[in-house]
Amino acid sequence: MQRTRPVALAAACAAGALLLAGCTSDTGGRAARERAEEAAAAGRADTPRITVALITHGAPGDTFWDTVRKGAEQAADKDNAELIYAGDPSASEQAALIENAVDQDVDGIALTMPDPEALSGAIARAHDAGIPVVGLNAGLPSWREAGLLSYFGQDESVTGRAFGDRLNDLDAEHGVCVVHEQGNVSQEQRCAGVAETFEGELETLYVDGTDMPSVRSTVEARLRQDSSIDYVVALGAPFALAAVGSVEDAGSDAGIATFDLNPELATAIRDGDIAFAVDQQPYLQGYLAVDALWLHRFNGNVSGGGEEPVLTGPAFVDGDSLEDIADYIENGTR
Repeated sequence: MQRTRPVALAAACAAGALLLAGCTSDTGGRAARERAEEAAAAGRADTPRITVALITHGAPGDTFWDTVRKGAEQAADKDNAELIYAGDPSASEQAALIENAVDQDVDGIALTMPDPEALSGAIARAHDAGIPVVGLNAGLPSWREAGLLSYFGQDESVTGRAFGDRLNDLDAEHGVCVVHEQGNVSQEQRCAGVAETFEGELETLYVDGTDMPSVRSTVEARLRQDSSIDYVVALGAPFALAAVGSVEDAGSDAGIATFDLNPELATAIRDGDIAFAVDQQPYLQGYLAVDALWLHRFNGNVSGGGEEPVLTGPAFVDGDSLEDIADYIENGTR
């Protein structure tokens, strides 16, 4: 959390400096300075318009990606950029979307890498075309190997270990980690991280994340099979909410904790249906990724120096801390 604030501040300072220096150098004098001041006051860059593609593995209906996109759109508006957004949970389809962005000759690409190997060819094409690429949300272990300029997100292994510690504090003894995208490296890292520190038994349950009724019934069936399961670990807000129904239908006393937030999940935390959630700040991921491409284009900046990821999480939200960010959650920015 603390590591992202200097980056955002540096970005803002660099942007302000660029507006003043760039506009003054074009024509010089008082008129140029006034135009720069007007642009800064309007909160929009006075630089040539660029096109940026944001390509994710987001599935239709998963509100998490609405928050990522909102952050990206805010940065694009500030940076005088056109944002093209596309998402598909299929790795092959996501690769095709990257190829399409390359064919459109965009000025930069921000992408997620849930399956780095499947996307490597498309990313290489972008590099060959001279298009800068940054990563966000998924693919932390492989971002440098893939040749990305920067990466914005949370370290899933570190987050998983912190999650396991939280379960220990709740005296949990038997958890089930529900993976809703089989093959997604980030989700596997989350469960593995939880298992590292959790002192009880943790099992993995694979569900079809594109079919929410199936998610609910599969979790319910597992709870019916084993009454010793006392915690469901969900890896996304919609799946945690589905698990609330699973617990009720199974007549189970299991608690639920999850990664990621949305307004409905905040209500569930407030009502006591969810114990806690991890906030990886998806709005910030989208915002910083697009802003990094603009900064690289017009000021040569590389966030994290190309060596270290820019971490946006984890932050934990429970009944005690929820009200501090409740308004932002309702706005769709947390």
